[in-house]
This record gives sequence, structure tokens and C-alpha cells, in this order.
Amino acid sequence: MADIKHKIGAFNPETGTVPVTFTEGNIKHSRSVNAVLKAGGSYDRLATKARVDDVARGVSAKIAAGVIKPD
Repeated sequence: MADIKHKIGAFNPETGTVPVTFTEGNIKHSRSVNAVLKAGGSYDRLATKARVDDVARGVSAKIAAGVIKPD
């Protein structure tokens, strides 16, 4: 798998998600990722980044398999 980068947007408390754009080579893929919340219900930025890192590995595998293609 190639080096995949990602940019995490602002937390949306209404949907409980963050928008993320993944970039690998010339392929960009955008999707929402469920945010991680702390016990009190506040947004956990570090845990959400870890979740996005996990999702990025899956996106990279889908790019490698040809499931996600350039626009």
C-alpha cells in the first residue's frame, strides 16, 4: 500500500461525524467518519484521529484493489 494522507474537517455534533478527505497519489476520496466521544459526550479529537487512521488503512486497501478509483 502506498502512503495515504488524510485531512480531517470540523466535528459536526448533529451527525456525530467528521468529514475526511483521503489522498493517495492522484486519487482523492472523501467520506464522513464517525467521531469518538468522551464519556461526558464531548468530542475526542485524539481518539477520532486514531479511528480515521484505521479507516485510512481500509481506504488504501480499496484503492490498491481498484474499488476506489480516480474521478
